[in-house]
Amino acid sequence: MAQQDKAKRANISGAPAGAMWFAGWLFTIAFTQPVWWKILLGLVIWPYYLGVAVR
Repeated sequence: MAQQDKAKRANISGAPAGAMWFAGWLFTIAFTQPVWWKILLGLVIWPYYLGVAVR
């Protein structure tokens, strides 16, 4: 039973991290006002660097 509770909590814990990533990404776009291709590049590359920093 304890393993099921642990697995259930693991699924829930990703939601705040995803929301934090999305809020950070929107802030970055609004603050820097890049051109469209830099926005798309940031959508692909920024999550990688955020994951490395949080790890």
